[in-house]
Amino acid sequence: MSIKAKLSLLISVIVTIILTLNISIFYFSSKNKLEENLNQEMITIARHIGTSLGTAEKSKAFLENMIGERLRTVAVSALKELDPSIDRVSNEQLVELSRKFGVDHISLWKRTDNDIVVLKSSDPNELNMGSSTMDYWFTAFNQLLNERYVSIPQGQKLPNYWSGPAQYASSDPDHVNKWGYYYDGSTDYIINPYISAEAFLNYESKVGTAALVRSLMKDNSDILGIAGFDPEFFGKPPIIKMKKGKAVYNLDVRGVPFGENTYPDEENDRALVNRANETGQVMTSKARLQGTSIIKSFIPLNDEAPYVVGVVFDYAVVKEALNRQLILHSSISLTLILIAWMASYVIAGVLIRPLRHILDNVNGIAKGRFDSKIVVRSKDELGWLSSRVNAMADNLQNYMSRLRDSAEELRSTKEYLESFVNQTSDAIHVTDLEGTVIQANNAFETMYGWRVEEALNRKLDKIPDHLRSEYEEIRRRIERGESVTDYETVRVRKDGSLIDVSITVSPIRDENEKVMAIAEISRNITARKQAEEAIRRTEKLSVIGQLAAGVAHEIRNPLTTLRGFVQLSQKQGSLSEPFIEIMLSELDRINLIVGEFLVLAKPQAGKPQPTNLDNLLQDMIALLYSQARLLNVSFVTHFDKDLPLLDCDANQMKQVFINIIKNALEAMQDISGTITIELRHDSEASVVVIRVIDQGRGIAADELPRLGEPFFTSKPSGNGLGLMVSQRIIANHKGVMNISSKLGEGTCVEIRLPLR
Repeated sequence: MSIKAKLSLLISVIVTIILTLNISIFYFSSKNKLEENLNQEMITIARHIGTSLGTAEKSKAFLENMIGERLRTVAVSALKELDPSIDRVSNEQLVELSRKFGVDHISLWKRTDNDIVVLKSSDPNELNMGSSTMDYWFTAFNQLLNERYVSIPQGQKLPNYWSGPAQYASSDPDHVNKWGYYYDGSTDYIINPYISAEAFLNYESKVGTAALVRSLMKDNSDILGIAGFDPEFFGKPPIIKMKKGKAVYNLDVRGVPFGENTYPDEENDRALVNRANETGQVMTSKARLQGTSIIKSFIPLNDEAPYVVGVVFDYAVVKEALNRQLILHSSISLTLILIAWMASYVIAGVLIRPLRHILDNVNGIAKGRFDSKIVVRSKDELGWLSSRVNAMADNLQNYMSRLRDSAEELRSTKEYLESFVNQTSDAIHVTDLEGTVIQANNAFETMYGWRVEEALNRKLDKIPDHLRSEYEEIRRRIERGESVTDYETVRVRKDGSLIDVSITVSPIRDENEKVMAIAEISRNITARKQAEEAIRRTEKLSVIGQLAAGVAHEIRNPLTTLRGFVQLSQKQGSLSEPFIEIMLSELDRINLIVGEFLVLAKPQAGKPQPTNLDNLLQDMIALLYSQARLLNVSFVTHFDKDLPLLDCDANQMKQVFINIIKNALEAMQDISGTITIELRHDSEASVVVIRVIDQGRGIAADELPRLGEPFFTSKPSGNGLGLMVSQRIIANHKGVMNISSKLGEGTCVEIRLPLR
């Protein structure tokens, strides 16, 4: 796309964004204004309903009180004509009195063991009807009988009299009646005159709040529903009673006392009604119910009545008004965008004309024509750009000359380096981080057997299986930026043979110091290894010779003694018992020397298994306890708790501990004191540390380096092989034994064994 098209498109996009923002702001401000007006209209309707409801409630209460007073008058008049005992009153007499005083019926209630029951009535349907299931009515009856005064909040209360609210009749649930109850203590019954209360319902339907709601909805077609909610009962299960087999709602405990809850959303409606009632503020919500977009407002009436008025408005009316305005503004904006695009296209053509001249010159520079110049005609940004392009052409011409010289120098250096790499006897190859060979020299082919062409772009299998983990550790170190120098290891040639090599591995970094490849230099050290092995064999032979000389020297002494006794036996013919005992002792000595020499020359194959060193040391202490008591020596132990198990050969470990503890006991002969045995767990180094510390004679400083040499000992009856065997066992367990001592202060033997 050309700059001209881009520039015109950019201007058009900016204009589009500005117009879109303008439309959005206008849309949302209009929407908020319409919703605010709608809410105000709903509040006005609610206030109107509240005023009407207050007036209707007062009128209804006044009418109920008048009827209640009239029913009390009827009850008082009937009292004068009725016998105080209910047994002497007949139903026919009550029919006559009902007709005389102008009420529908008169019933007489009397308390039984656990109920208050109609025993006499002008209405046969009322007879034997109990009141124990009539909620607060039963409470009112008991208060009237007990105290001649009713204190419950419901109904009309006068001296010796209570009149409940209009309610469905239990004897005839199709009728709504108004009842009055009188009791002054002169009779054994409550006098209950009552009349039909249909007039209340007719009043409510034709003149009261219900009529006002119908009128408002008829005059406002956009209002989909108006209802009054009683927060005390709305959302709770309705109180329904079965009367004569018919379900009847209590008229005074309705969740919706007037109107109809259209488009119900019970859970959300209940929360909003309670919030409006608690805060005294209007609560509004939007929803789509029954396929219609609506807006609901819940307005608390506060002082007018304890209700919350809910008004449901058709939100589609607001959307239609907003959509009309949106379509109008969008049409105007689209026209303006087209005009802006055409104007910007023309303006862009004028502005970029100088750029075409600059572009032609730059194309010439790209083709190597650095001598062409742009004529600068203005001092604006385009003129400054033209002068900088001319300067760039001059600089590029100089740089090209210098690059040609540098390229020639680099070519010469590259040839020298390639000659050096290919002529060296060390194998050099470079791999990427995945192990693929990307470069190799001629010596690599000679050492490993793969031709250079064959090795490139391949992962060569030149690492022995048992050294895989070692090789991966080296690679991880290189990837961290470290280097490995003169590392001796083993590699596999193409034909499968193994060679000893010394390798130097280094990272190759890019311009950002990030490791991008690995360079490895290999030197064949097989001949050097063979020479070192020959030297080691020579040293071993020398040590064996020394050892053999020591063994021969140690065995010669008891053999000399034996030879003398044998010669003596030849001359005398027999030997005495003491001489024979000496000979047997010397033979035992020879056998001991040879046995320890065999253990040293050929250590027994161990059977490592998890061992509790705590128990093992305790067993060794118990074994040598009697010997320690004879020498007046005591043991002191310091063992860590919860020590981990150690993989070792328990029998060999016993041999080591017996040798060391016996040496400590022999060092303390004629010296009473303590031998301290410590068993510690060094968690950081992952080792177990055993220390045996005596308070014996000690060892001279010049003798310490010779400890462990065969046949070196300071004991008169020793041969020096016990400590050497112990050191060999500890070494086979990959452990370390250290001995420190001072003359006259004692000796400390420390053994460190790895846990894994």
